[in-house]
Amino acid sequence: MAKFISARKAAQLIPDGATVGIGGMGLSGWAEEIACAIRDNFAETGHPCNLHLKQGSAMGDWGHGNNFIGWDRVRRDEPDKTHGARGATRFGEAGPGLIAKWTSAHIGSAFSLCDLARAEQLESYCLPQGVIINLWREIAAGRPGLITKTGLGTFVDPRVEGGRMNKSAKDDLVKVVEFDGEEYLFYPGFKVDVALLRGTIADEKGNISFAHESVINEGLAIAEATKNSGGIVIVQVEYLAKADTLNPKDVKIPGALVDYVVKAKDPMSCWQAEGDYWEPSFSGQIKIPLDEIKPIPFDERKIVCRRCAMELKAGDLINLGVGMPADVSKVVAEEGQLEKVTMSTESGMVGGVPSALPSFGSAYNPEAIITPNDMFDFISGGGLDMTCLGIGQVDKYGNNNVSRMGSRLTGPGGFIDITAATKKVIFAGTFTGHAEYKLGDGKIEVVKEGDIRKFVDTVSQITFAGQYSPEDQEVLYITERAVFKLIDKKMTIIEIAPGLDLQKDILDQMDFVPEIAPDLKTMDASIFNEKWGGLTL
Repeated sequence: MAKFISARKAAQLIPDGATVGIGGMGLSGWAEEIACAIRDNFAETGHPCNLHLKQGSAMGDWGHGNNFIGWDRVRRDEPDKTHGARGATRFGEAGPGLIAKWTSAHIGSAFSLCDLARAEQLESYCLPQGVIINLWREIAAGRPGLITKTGLGTFVDPRVEGGRMNKSAKDDLVKVVEFDGEEYLFYPGFKVDVALLRGTIADEKGNISFAHESVINEGLAIAEATKNSGGIVIVQVEYLAKADTLNPKDVKIPGALVDYVVKAKDPMSCWQAEGDYWEPSFSGQIKIPLDEIKPIPFDERKIVCRRCAMELKAGDLINLGVGMPADVSKVVAEEGQLEKVTMSTESGMVGGVPSALPSFGSAYNPEAIITPNDMFDFISGGGLDMTCLGIGQVDKYGNNNVSRMGSRLTGPGGFIDITAATKKVIFAGTFTGHAEYKLGDGKIEVVKEGDIRKFVDTVSQITFAGQYSPEDQEVLYITERAVFKLIDKKMTIIEIAPGLDLQKDILDQMDFVPEIAPDLKTMDASIFNEKWGGLTL
């Protein structure tokens, strides 16, 4: 039966050099109070130290406490001085020595740990989100690891960078193997010493409910992997309940797998999502009127989202990524077409409207919430009809980099998993960074050219490998100035925005010369008007 202890006592139970597994997304599933106790105990005693932190999703909130910093305003080109944000960044706030190795799919919101990685004071690795999340199940089952095509040709391929994010990273976490004459990547399993998890309610036997969590995270798989590795499972909760009062279907981690429970002293250490302490429509307690969703402003971003929405078909099951792609859902809502498609997130939301930052990963009024393990199984098997993800850098081969920009470390999140198998992949973003436009009257005019080129000769890191795109996969790159398509592994312009000059406004702002479709079309002029009303699925 689980023991109920303080956060400080939990911190003292973690041995030096332990591999620690955490699960969740944003602040859902994040054990903030225990993490702060680990940080403080290390600062005072030097222990625990030299931990290897393993996580699947971004765990943090991109800001100072409750003051959110918008994704588009987060610039990490130089070592960051921002401390105080919640999440995994807590582990770096005491300086080097607490974390020796850090493996995750998305690391951008853990500012202090990114600072240490840039300073080569810890080893940093990034692997695909779905790989890490489902690797827990392979470890739990005693299997040697995960074999998949996910990651081939990208920076996690050992023939490219092997997932290493800094010079200190030396471990080989990925291997190329051949099976039935085809190449695959093998991600070996590992021993898990400590599971550091969070739920909403624990009963007196340690059974854990996720009642207010917006994500039914991979906590069960991590707990099973840890117990079968001979490690300990620690869970932070907000509420306690009498034994045998939880509905057994509501128990997501059985008490038999839980060694220690910490009831948080401060409920503010149990936020449901980065931007919400508790939004009941995220966790299924209520449904909110979706006509309250505010339209996004009329600017170049909305143009991109409208053009992306035009690629949807009635009945599609789609995934929308963080940043601009998440706003495609607001365009669909504004156009009154929400009921014709089903939106989803890699965190396990099916239906409803995915939330953008600061609560990305959650969804308003989801029809179903499944585990990210199950969602990534479905994604990797090709179940999605379409995905819309962001643009960081794109090169002449169609490679897209969203995981590392200069010294800013971000990681791929679920980007690699989703793009590896989805039938139709749309990359959405502005053509250059910081450009200024005049919009209206069915056209667009460049008022001030941007100072950041996104279409470059060679990307800094390969998050999507254009040359490994399956033959039957459709890949589009949609911007406010032009639409590109990957045709015969070549970047090809297929549409140009009305009002622009192909040479001056597009080709001269690229570092490579793309193919130009012989039947080059003009983008639909109606999406360049403030009022649209032209989306019909």
